[in-house]
Amino acid sequence: MNLLLRLGLLATLLLAGGCASLSNAERDRAAGIAVQARSTVVDCDRPDRCALDSPLRALGGRAFTESLPDAPRHYATIVDEGEASLVARLNLIRSASRSIDLQTYIFDKDDSARLILDELLGAARRGVKVRVLIDQLSAISDLEILGALAGSHQNFELRVYNPTFGKARLNYFDYAGSVLCCFRRFNQRMHNKLLVVDDALGMVGGRNYQDDYYDWDAEYNFRDRDVVVAGPEVREMAANFDAFWRAPRSVPAERLNDVGRTLLRQGVPAMPPTDFRRPERVARVSAEADDPAFIARTFVDTALPVASVQYVADLPRKHRRERASQPANGQHVTEPQLDALIAGAQSEVLLQTPYLVLSKPARNLFRELRKRPQAPRIVVSTNSLAATDNPIVYALSYKYKRRNLRELGFNIYEFKPFPLDAPVDYRNLLPAPLGEATPGEGRRSSLIGGSAAGSNARGGSSGSSNSNSSSERSITARRTGTRDSSPSGRRRGTDGSEVERRVLRAETRPSFLGTKAVNKPLPVTRTGARMGLHAKSMVVDRRIGVIGTHNFDPRSENYNTEGAVIIDDPVFAEQLAQSILRDIDPKNSWTVAPRAKPPVLSGLNYSVGKASEALPVLDFWPWRYATDYEFQPGPDCPQPLPRQDANFHACYTAVGDFPEVNVGPKWLLVRMLTAFGAGLVPIL
Repeated sequence: MNLLLRLGLLATLLLAGGCASLSNAERDRAAGIAVQARSTVVDCDRPDRCALDSPLRALGGRAFTESLPDAPRHYATIVDEGEASLVARLNLIRSASRSIDLQTYIFDKDDSARLILDELLGAARRGVKVRVLIDQLSAISDLEILGALAGSHQNFELRVYNPTFGKARLNYFDYAGSVLCCFRRFNQRMHNKLLVVDDALGMVGGRNYQDDYYDWDAEYNFRDRDVVVAGPEVREMAANFDAFWRAPRSVPAERLNDVGRTLLRQGVPAMPPTDFRRPERVARVSAEADDPAFIARTFVDTALPVASVQYVADLPRKHRRERASQPANGQHVTEPQLDALIAGAQSEVLLQTPYLVLSKPARNLFRELRKRPQAPRIVVSTNSLAATDNPIVYALSYKYKRRNLRELGFNIYEFKPFPLDAPVDYRNLLPAPLGEATPGEGRRSSLIGGSAAGSNARGGSSGSSNSNSSSERSITARRTGTRDSSPSGRRRGTDGSEVERRVLRAETRPSFLGTKAVNKPLPVTRTGARMGLHAKSMVVDRRIGVIGTHNFDPRSENYNTEGAVIIDDPVFAEQLAQSILRDIDPKNSWTVAPRAKPPVLSGLNYSVGKASEALPVLDFWPWRYATDYEFQPGPDCPQPLPRQDANFHACYTAVGDFPEVNVGPKWLLVRMLTAFGAGLVPIL
């Protein structure tokens, strides 16, 4: 496009979007208003800042006490269940005595996010230094809340990473303008998720701060995973956070154009009153976070002493544009480390990613593994179309199923939208969490733990890291009768009125890849709260385990900053492997496999399909190489089989390319993106 035309369009869009920047003097005045309003009152004069006496916090102290300069000691706890992960966060915040650093990509204002926000403010008021760093694209955009936080307390600081046009809230004109003027910078997001308490305990994983990450949403929840680490390596997490906090792209909230304008216009707004949609649920997790016996059973007794822990994370310099003639100079940190682990695999790689879209370097890496005389087994756990929150990305995964299976040797399992044995508190998924299955069956499967019940060789309890949590909550549900019996799919308020269900608040913002109406979970054939995979984990040779934020996709490699915990310990790796294997169990996932060959023209169909797949456009060939299969247990099929087994088709039934999806216009969208969307791969 002609440069002058681009500049003219950009100016028009910015004016239409109301993107007039504050002057430096106005920005300084706004910041002064926020600083002047901050409370200096500290509620606690004790040296420990009235921190909660927590067994989990004590585990951090124990790790440092047992550490030697040349032999650091660490403990690690895998947290699979969403609500338990929220309890862990509350407990960590309440037990902080010096500092809390929180870094995240999404921060909503629903029940779970508001609960965390109130706890952070409470910690600041008792004297703990609290720093919160959020990415601008998908985090808090409410100017009243941001203004209130900016002027809340001298111990509370909030910064926003990479704000487009210096704003917290974007509109469609801003999005269009960002594509015209600075497409690459707009896409460079801080995808790290990190919570560090007193530089002694750190929590890393895929969860953001929104109800659907904690099994609290009425329609759609993420199956995700975190790890809590205690020990000296947490200092590396804190150092990485500091690098982001000091980065030029991290802007204090009060210095943003729209927040500053709010402060100049009305001073520091009052914080909107807390109004939880489900106060009884908030009270439950709050009580559990205060219960030392519960914390010990759920997070400390299940903690593993681990041999080697490394926190690897990109730095803000990844977002500097490198010239093609120069090396990357260390901009990329996470990706090379993970690639090296995969390249060093000898027998097996278990890979879990919500979005199976591979960059060219990633494809080459797996092709090299495939060429070995004894190629390692590659198992991939990912989303089905019915489960994914991003059908645009799934369309490109669907396009390349033949390549992934045949050329790269992947064994792919697609997560079901209504898993029967997920590590979830099923009573949170009412009114119909299991579709046709009964609620009781769902509770039992959560209690039993399915294939996740790996043994703890170091004397810990058997089962997943949250089995005690699931048991106690299910028992409590039966005792108190807190089940919601509303059949309508809407939550009942205390006055009997129906409260509309929330649908992925993060998706309500405009996007150059699609609006809320396009890029959100598709309609399915059953009612009830469904689940989608969001965990990003890997196990190599049952010896090395990885939990983090990296999606193993082009966006994570090229645009986002990411972080991950790498633990070289066979017991930890086995526990993580069992968690992933539980997700690919037939109760929870479909198996992707080649179709049974037709008696005639199978070779022609394969050749035409392969040629069509290679086209950047017009990939309309309807008969795909592979489809999804459901395991059919029976006397001759007592246990699941790999797709390569000679008896596979005797024990599995084809359920179609898009099982459980309510076929309609969105299905056509997926097929169109399969045909035309190959060019989107680098940013997906």
